[in-house]
Amino acid sequence: MSKTTRGVVLALIGGTCWGFSGTCAKFLMDSYAVDPVWLVCVRQLAASVLFLAYAAAVPGERVHLHDLARTRMGGVAGVVTMVLTALCMMANSCGYVVTINITNSATATVLQALGLVVLMVYACVVARRRPRRRELAGLVLALGGTFLLATGGDPTKLSMPAAGLAWGIFTGVTYALYTAVPAKALERWGSPVVNGVAMLISGLILAAAIRPWEAVPALDTVGLAWLAIIIVVGTFLAFALYLQGVRDLGPLRASMLGTSEPISATVFSVLWLGTAFAPTDIVGFAMIVVMVYLTA
Repeated sequence: MSKTTRGVVLALIGGTCWGFSGTCAKFLMDSYAVDPVWLVCVRQLAASVLFLAYAAAVPGERVHLHDLARTRMGGVAGVVTMVLTALCMMANSCGYVVTINITNSATATVLQALGLVVLMVYACVVARRRPRRRELAGLVLALGGTFLLATGGDPTKLSMPAAGLAWGIFTGVTYALYTAVPAKALERWGSPVVNGVAMLISGLILAAAIRPWEAVPALDTVGLAWLAIIIVVGTFLAFALYLQGVRDLGPLRASMLGTSEPISATVFSVLWLGTAFAPTDIVGFAMIVVMVYLTA
């Protein structure tokens, strides 16, 4: 298998795993009354262990882990960046799962993709330039797709709960922040280390706030299995596969293939959970997926 072919396959599988993870979360919340914030807290703590173990086991990443420990996260500036990254990650993760709980995994995943519009605007402001034609087209598609999802084409009413729309937009904004804030840290220490540490910090903050051990949901063997799948497949494995795709293809092509996430979330929601989507929803999804291609 060539490097390019491997990158395409792994990026597609990584995005699909992310979409599948959202559907698993919806299943747990609906079937076992799992609290969204509890789910995020447990996932962050467990996944942080996997990421840091991976970083410690891989020679190239181990160097970054040692450097982070030796320099104490790069001093005050590094600590601030890492804490801000953790807070952005925590806000994004909680917003995403809450949106799933109110709506469904497909809608939440698509609304999160609106963060690319925020990043586009930010890039234009920083570079002091006007948006390019394809970026403007992406903005129009994003606004149009969100309008269809929110109203079903009828501007006089909402076709989804207002709270779901608000949390979905919040998720998109925090996704943009989570992408932009750790840029220098990622360049210095790499994604496994930065994500592992940020997840650990965010998980500990949530644990201190909600005391997850005091409100453990009644999960049977099936429920525990799906929780493990969310942590291992939907978080750690999805990241690892997508990261390898980025290394093989570059960030631009990999991010385009990452649009398999909203597509897979939609397919899994329909086939597994029986979620029904109106034609306007499908058109809205398609418009936002095209927006991702134009703004990537």
